[in-house]
Amino acid sequence: MARDQRTNRRIRAREVRVVGPAGEQLGVLSLEAALDRAQSEGMDLVEVNPMAKPPVCKIMDYGKFKYEEKKRASEAKKKQVVVHLKEVKLRPKTEEHDYEFKVRNVRRFLEEGNKAKVTIMFRGREITHKELGSAILDDVVKDLKEVAVVEQAPRMEGRQMFMIIAPNPKVAARARELARQQAAAAEAGGKNQVVVAGKPEGQADMKPVAPVPAPMVAVPEQQTGSMK
Repeated sequence: MARDQRTNRRIRAREVRVVGPAGEQLGVLSLEAALDRAQSEGMDLVEVNPMAKPPVCKIMDYGKFKYEEKKRASEAKKKQVVVHLKEVKLRPKTEEHDYEFKVRNVRRFLEEGNKAKVTIMFRGREITHKELGSAILDDVVKDLKEVAVVEQAPRMEGRQMFMIIAPNPKVAARARELARQQAAAAEAGGKNQVVVAGKPEGQADMKPVAPVPAPMVAVPEQQTGSMK
């Protein structure tokens, strides 16, 4: 349904085709007759298809409908996997232990469902040896072949060479499933509560019933520095 639906007296048509609260067809009625019918039901007349001739209107509790629509949108948003682009910077002369440390970071980013931008920074005359940067990016692809696919092939931009890699379909699916499980656990943790009666002055405490802990997702900080 459109966001700017007309309701009740905001509807402009003289005649409308009316759908009842249970989806039953009530036929074409004058606007006044349709409004009277909605009022007798204690509900609203909502224009759901303004382009039809005559426009189609439905009798419903519009406030309740908008509340449930907002609630569904909020729940769907909680279950979405937000993909971040993390950047890791390397140098043509990056030492082995620094390289391994940063590749481990990239692996973690990918396993969380994120993408990674791997950048080789050239300084001074290093720019004349672009093949060194290409070799490092090739090594990154080989070391992450179990979890990554190259989304954007290596290319130069100024004095930097970079590529973008993403989790492969299997890893991405696993990250989405983990996000769904976390959302479900968080929702269950909020719902599994009962009120303990009998407290002084009518006060009640909330006691968790079989609480389900919601696991925390560690989001690594963006790698912005370079290792010499």
